[in-house]
Amino acid sequence: QVQLVESGGGLVQAGGSLRLLCAASGRTFSSYAMGWFRQAPGNERDFVAGISQSGGRTYYADSVKGRFTISRDNAKNTVYLQMNSLKPEDTAVYYCAAGLRVAGLYDYWGQGTQVTVSS
Repeated sequence: QVQLVESGGGLVQAGGSLRLLCAASGRTFSSYAMGWFRQAPGNERDFVAGISQSGGRTYYADSVKGRFTISRDNAKNTVYLQMNSLKPEDTAVYYCAAGLRVAGLYDYWGQGTQVTVSS
């Protein structure tokens, strides 16, 4: 089993940057693909970015390509989401998740961290 804890959210002005972290427990972190998702009020939870087990492959939603970067450090059991050029529409609760495949179902989820971008 994997437990995930996100951090790094907060309030930032449009055009600013934030880096989210997701710390995972357990010794099998490197066995999981990791993803970041977000959910704004009244909306469904959407895929933002994903990364393969080794970190060699990354995937992004069109809305964040060129602005967000996902990375991982398997030695630290941590996955990151660097968010630049933030827009008010990026405001949401951000969740990290672990699964066997980036494009598959995610089995484990964190509790989420709030990101608010002011205009």
